[in-house]
This record gives sequence, structure tokens and C-alpha cells, in this order.
Amino acid sequence: MSFITHLQQFLMELGKGFAFVARQQHIVTDTSDFYIDLVFYNYYLKCFVFVDLKTHKLTHEAIGQMDMYVRMYNDLKKGVDDNPTIGIILCTEKDKTVVKYSVMSENEKLFASKYRTYLPDEKELKNLIEADRVKFELDNQN
Repeated sequence: MSFITHLQQFLMELGKGFAFVARQQHIVTDTSDFYIDLVFYNYYLKCFVFVDLKTHKLTHEAIGQMDMYVRMYNDLKKGVDDNPTIGIILCTEKDKTVVKYSVMSENEKLFASKYRTYLPDEKELKNLIEADRVKFELDNQN
């Protein structure tokens, strides 16, 4: 299973109201083609949520790309009753200076977050497994 597939499944578990819309959604303009990594819709927030996965440090180009995707989607796809689209960029390293001086500092609907590219240590794994076991037992009590 690819990392994007795992990420898709993880986001589906994040909370109530998330619905998967598309993976690598193709957006076409008069002059160009674009692909959004993951598109969700949240029925409670009443908005689309994008996730763009970057396998490198956050760049101003990635922020500009997400800002463009959000603006395009709001213009081309968002319904009149929908709230503005939210864009999330997951990257291996977040650069606070790039965030500070980019459109992200002015836009409350764009987010960047760092993800880990390594496995948790043995203690973290044990804690995760134990938490999952407890949750499973609580969910399956009669």
C-alpha cells in the first residue's frame, strides 16, 4: 500500500464528516492541467479539504501551488452553500520563515505540517498498539 493510500485512510479516521472525493484530482484551465493529491469534503465544516503531500522541505512554490488550487476550486467547484476550501500541505520539514512571508500568513485556510519519515521507536509502537487494543475492546463491549 502506498503512503498516499495510508494517508487517505488516516484522514478518513480524523473525525466525523470527512468524505473522500478524489485522489490526484485533475483540474483543467484554459491553458494548464493540475492534479490535487487528495480531496475530501467535510459535511460538518461544509467545505472541501485538500491535502498535498510533499516529500521534501516546504517551499514557497508549494504554498503558492496550494493557494492556487484553493482559489481555483473555490471558483470552479465550490457550491454557493459551501464554506471556503481548506488546503493542507504535509512536508518533511516546515520552514517557519517561508510560512511567515508567504500567503499562508494571511490565509487562515492554508496549513503546513511536518510528517515523520521514520518509524516510531519501540516504546512509541507499544503505546500505539496498547491504545488501539483498548479502543478496540471498548468499541466491542456488549
